[in-house]
Amino acid sequence: MAEITSSFIQSEINEDLKNGKYTEGVHTRFPPEPNGYLHVGHAKSICLNFGLAQQYDGKCNLRFDDTNPVKEDTEYVDSIQADVKWLGFSWDDRMFYASDYFGKLYDFAVELIKRGLAFVDDLNAEEIRQYRGTLTEPGKESPYRNRSVEENLDLFQRMKNGEFADGEKVLRAKVDMASGNINMRDPVIYRIAHATHHRTGDEWCIYPMYDFAHPLSDAIEGITHSICTLEFEDHRPFYDWLLESLGFDVNTRPRQIEFARLNLTNTVTSKRKLRQLVEEGYVTGWDDPRMPTISGLRRRGYTPTAIRNFCKEVGVAKANSLVDVAMLEHCVRDDLNTNADRVMAVLRPLKVVLTNYPEGQKEYMLAENHPFKGGHRYVPFTRELYIEQEDFMEEAPKKFFRLKPGGEVRLKHGYIIKCEDVIKDENGNITELHCTYDPESKTGGATANRKVKGTIHWVSAEEAVDAEVRLYDFLIETDENGDVPADFLAAVNKASLETITDAKVEPSLKFIAEGTHYQFLRTGYFVVDKDTTPDHIVFNRVVGLKDSWAKVKK
Repeated sequence: MAEITSSFIQSEINEDLKNGKYTEGVHTRFPPEPNGYLHVGHAKSICLNFGLAQQYDGKCNLRFDDTNPVKEDTEYVDSIQADVKWLGFSWDDRMFYASDYFGKLYDFAVELIKRGLAFVDDLNAEEIRQYRGTLTEPGKESPYRNRSVEENLDLFQRMKNGEFADGEKVLRAKVDMASGNINMRDPVIYRIAHATHHRTGDEWCIYPMYDFAHPLSDAIEGITHSICTLEFEDHRPFYDWLLESLGFDVNTRPRQIEFARLNLTNTVTSKRKLRQLVEEGYVTGWDDPRMPTISGLRRRGYTPTAIRNFCKEVGVAKANSLVDVAMLEHCVRDDLNTNADRVMAVLRPLKVVLTNYPEGQKEYMLAENHPFKGGHRYVPFTRELYIEQEDFMEEAPKKFFRLKPGGEVRLKHGYIIKCEDVIKDENGNITELHCTYDPESKTGGATANRKVKGTIHWVSAEEAVDAEVRLYDFLIETDENGDVPADFLAAVNKASLETITDAKVEPSLKFIAEGTHYQFLRTGYFVVDKDTTPDHIVFNRVVGLKDSWAKVKK
């Protein structure tokens, strides 16, 4: 069950129930447009809508707002369903489409015309904008506003029959051109679009606008609370006007409540901008691990639990704010710290030869899989090993406690070794280290408890598995306040992906499936990418070990 932090929304719902409204129970909905992939902001809305339904033992519908055939596709429908399920929620048998109601919505529009509350307008889009007025000046009524009911019915029927071109006519609600709320100045509720719809084909050439289809779809489905983001607050008066004008009972009709959308540092959550990143080749697709889409986060290795916990941590507020992305990373790190097994992997290998270790000998070191969950595995140990390049310094500062000439370190789960010689190529580059090992320093040996200040990870050069490792940074660089600049494409971080092709991992990772998580000791959390094959394993870095948000919380 999704946990929802107590908020003003629960207070509003509780008050409604206390006053005897919605006796059939709480019924919410998640209404995405199938014109792109869902992003982390949608995850907050999913958790909120489905979580509220669970909390009140109610229902939550999944409804696709498919009223714009020009931008919609079944690919997005499929991806949205996958994302909601992956986050851990179910709509049971309540998956709907606004297009399910096209016939009913048309009839509602006809009813408004009959009541003198809608008219067919011949003004084009630019003229409508000019007539609408400004925030400080009232609008002007269209010269076509006072057409007779009969004429409007005839013209609307002819619009439906395809007799007019796109943009030639629209249907507008007749509200109040002097209203202080521009959304109430006779908003367009139907437009002509000769485009093939992904579900209804060419059956319709007129399509309802969102502000018309949304409240009526809510009412048709028996939604009690329509939870929207804050940008729809100014649209609420029309939501209520429409339902009242069509005679829906105030005690049973849906009620719109707005909450602040999720804004993250270093992140764009505009579908238009995300589509631009995809279509212009800045990323490899909607599921690129650098993308803030739910599919991108999933491929990156973020977990459903972490995202749900993050949404709970953020909470529900009335005012927009900017959330530090480090808070999301903390939730991911916290979940993986509990659940990801520990293994050894060397990303930038440097060969170590143990000159006093018998040639051809191999032994197996017992290694712990997880400090909390327990479990063990065996890791092969041989004469030649790989360590991280950064774990050796030829001219090391005083407080460098890893390997250096004449210095000692302990190999994790293994022996203490000492660097005796540094081997270089003709260009002066270090190619390998010659070291000796203390055979009595292994667990159970005479010098097992001998103290050295450094412990490093390693893999057997003979037994290690080759791996490709992808290291990710923020896709978007922001200013000192964490804000994304207006020209967001100019802020795309060209160094947001580093691919390492010659990493080495311990052999226990040879045949593992996509989506498996590990903590690479001393390096970070990683997940097996979908590009992995039996012959080529690919890891994505999910998040590093450093947790700046945890320090902030303390």
